Amino acid sequence: MKHLGMDLGTKTLGLAMSDRSGLIASPYKTLHYTSLDELILAVKEIIDKEHIKVLVLGYPKNMNNTLGDAVKRTEVFKSALESATDMEVHLIDERLSTVEATNVLLAFDVSRNNRKKVIDSVAASIILDTYLRKMEGNKNDGR
Repeated sequence: MKHLGMDLGTKTLGLAMSDRSGLIASPYKTLHYTSLDELILAVKEIIDKEHIKVLVLGYPKNMNNTLGDAVKRTEVFKSALESATDMEVHLIDERLSTVEATNVLLAFDVSRNNRKKVIDSVAASIILDTYLRKMEGNKNDGR
């Protein structure tokens, strides 16, 4: 079952996809958008094309656990995507995912220019990986 991980920004949406077994998350692409409707349409096309069964979205709480403007934007996107696809969108705490993505790219000596191109999809893969590990842990707890 394929999963789509998403990292929503103000102008971009980083995407990551799992393999068919739902075990490995990999960066997929970054969408640039100017309107919510345009973004929803683009995501729906990917869901159909890639046969996505599970949607996972980063939930950008502040470090002190409060909810700011980014959370409001995320909740609006989540609601619109759920309405457009009839699929549940699972929220995953994404605090520090972009920092972790930057550190991974720095460790692989990716240039600043190339980091800017892939940072959102790498952050989405970290969000998706967090979700996949959480689901695997829940399976193991039931044994």
